[in-house]
Amino acid sequence: MTKGRIAFQGELGANSHEACVAAFPDMEPVPHAAFEEAFDAVKTGDCQLGMIPVENSIAGRVADVHHLLPSSGLKIIGERFKPIHFQLMVNPGVKLEDVKTVASMPIALGQCRKSLRRMGLKTVPVGDTALAAKLLSENPDPTHGAVSPALAAELYGLEIVARDIEDEHNNTTRFLVMTADKNPPPPPFTTPCVTSFIFRVRNLPAALYKALGGFATNGVNMTKLESYMENGAFTATFFYAEVDGRPEDRDLALALEELRFFSERFEILGVYPADAFRSRG
Repeated sequence: MTKGRIAFQGELGANSHEACVAAFPDMEPVPHAAFEEAFDAVKTGDCQLGMIPVENSIAGRVADVHHLLPSSGLKIIGERFKPIHFQLMVNPGVKLEDVKTVASMPIALGQCRKSLRRMGLKTVPVGDTALAAKLLSENPDPTHGAVSPALAAELYGLEIVARDIEDEHNNTTRFLVMTADKNPPPPPFTTPCVTSFIFRVRNLPAALYKALGGFATNGVNMTKLESYMENGAFTATFFYAEVDGRPEDRDLALALEELRFFSERFEILGVYPADAFRSRG
């Protein structure tokens, strides 16, 4: 018996699936074709949690997610950093020297570009890493391979002929764990925390500068600040930010008070434990 279901975007065997299994081994991972569908599954209660990638150390942020987070109504209750490894897999019995073409999602192919070029392989883009493995299993071809996570080979009966072919071995994706609970239990008081929030500053001269000044004067470490447009309007710029600490900490409380004064909208999206990966040298 599982302890609930966890939604992710992609096919079974994708990196997001691996992240779900690693973080919540007792939950049933549920694939969804699009991020919107994964968010909706959590919102409607079909899944209790969502595992959503937000940024990659090489490819940068996952753009769609920043637009969906504020409007989703979901809260962030955790983060997970996952080292990303790609495997070259083939149908059973196929040798590496037989392979001429490999398929995967464009970002994955880009992150393995040097390795694939060294092996003299042509590339074909598909929508998802695990989908490439699934299609290969359904349409066996000795000249074709797939670049996917190891779990995909296991699920789709493929064989790995070249392991960890990513060009950068520090390739890491950060995931956020989402819930529909409007007031999730706070993290243990002794745990280092991250607070995520969005805001839109008032239409005043130097409003952004003044809004952020409180973080500097109160010694709060802001680890992320990104802008995005809402509804395609160039005049309505939102900011997504992350800071160390929790809102009730005195220094952060003072900084947020100053931010609110210069903002016409402010919303905390989550207060959650900082992944131990952050403290690694």
